[in-house]
Amino acid sequence: MRPVLSPATKNRNKDIPEAAKASHMNQKIENFIIVGVTREGRKFRPSDWADRLCGVMSAFGADHRMTYSPYVRPGCTLKGDKTVLVDARLYDVEPLAYKFMVNFANDNDLQIEWMGDSPL
Repeated sequence: MRPVLSPATKNRNKDIPEAAKASHMNQKIENFIIVGVTREGRKFRPSDWADRLCGVMSAFGADHRMTYSPYVRPGCTLKGDKTVLVDARLYDVEPLAYKFMVNFANDNDLQIEWMGDSPL
């Protein structure tokens, strides 16, 4: 049986890491989507980057199958671009993992769509 993690809401309104401020000044911790397109409009490679990134946050269950984290999931846009959906609750569970996701997008010059508190 999987343990239930309850988010610590006291951390929710802290500012995001310094690396993210360059692209999004004074942004609060919130849901976001990493889009597999650079800010210059080029498609990000390799084509399975989203699955690999989400795999870093995955775990193997008792059934010996890999399961994506409920906080980091692969997806795609209507145009067919690969995406990674990052839930703000990840920060409450593991702030360094949240920072890693933001830094991955910034380091690779990928587009980020900030979603606020809307559910992903």
